[in-house]
Amino acid sequence: MQMIRSETRQSAHRGVMRLCAALLTAGALMSASAAQAAGGTVALTFDDLPGLSLVPDQPYVNYLNDMLLRGLKRHRLQATGFVNESKLDRLDRTQQIANLQKWLDAGMDLGNHTFSHESPDELGGPGYINDIARGEPVTRGLLAARHRPLAWFRHPYLETGFPEAVKLEINRWLAAHGYRVAPVTIDADDWEFAEPYDDALSRHDEARRLRIRRQYLDYTERTIAWYQTASQGLFGRQIAFVMLLHATRLNADCIDDLAQILKRRRLKGVSLEQAMKDPAYREGDPYVGHDGVDWLERWADARRKDLPWDSWQDPPQQIVQEYDRTNNDRREAPPNPAPSGK
Repeated sequence: MQMIRSETRQSAHRGVMRLCAALLTAGALMSASAAQAAGGTVALTFDDLPGLSLVPDQPYVNYLNDMLLRGLKRHRLQATGFVNESKLDRLDRTQQIANLQKWLDAGMDLGNHTFSHESPDELGGPGYINDIARGEPVTRGLLAARHRPLAWFRHPYLETGFPEAVKLEINRWLAAHGYRVAPVTIDADDWEFAEPYDDALSRHDEARRLRIRRQYLDYTERTIAWYQTASQGLFGRQIAFVMLLHATRLNADCIDDLAQILKRRRLKGVSLEQAMKDPAYREGDPYVGHDGVDWLERWADARRKDLPWDSWQDPPQQIVQEYDRTNNDRREAPPNPAPSGK
């Protein structure tokens, strides 16, 4: 089972920033409804392929891939899936590779998410680079068979390397091997809902399953609205968003609802390649630190601007507690210097 540790650092970081940030002046940001009216585009990305699941069952993982892809095709949504190749041998290797082939057959793209889903903080620069290289052979081969390159890399936990020398070492290696880092500009913490959802399914607790699903969808819509407002305040417009999701049974079961949320938020699905043409991404990644924070936070830190933390909401405490009962893997982040301007 995939360990999820440092993503919790992002929620902790948000909480600190929310407490530290001064209240924004009136009129500094558009309201969420005004941001929605502006509309925009979003590229969907799914981490932890062939699947993030509390249930170590091959048919379960096959099903979630099938349902995700059918839903994406049904709603004409493009997506990029990021692969942890260590997962191939945790169940049936042949069927796990077949799940990756299904993504390409459906017209989706694949990227590298490292072999073992470890952090650069844990492995150090050379160890992390080795883990990236170990994570690419099968994925690169599947893409090459279709005359396509392996072009995208997603950092586990969004941790990009610390101190700066380690981050630069990793970035130089990625660039030399033809990779582009896939940023994140919408993150609704779907992973925190996903394992309690798996647990409810495995226990045949239908009432709990439906409640978690409802909480997840409500939280996701509120969070997307927050990012739209934050983008408006930071850039004066709606950027082309890149949304982080995970390949889970929860998202497979909710894919039609997620598509409707995007429609209500007036967000049109585009490819990751298309989203990255937005001028916002020319700002690169200025952040150096232990926290796995999204790119709006990184840009706001560099610009010495506040995001609307007074309106940010963490996942429901009920979900946090259920996740911890299901998978008690939270760890404290190492000491981290405060971002510039904070």
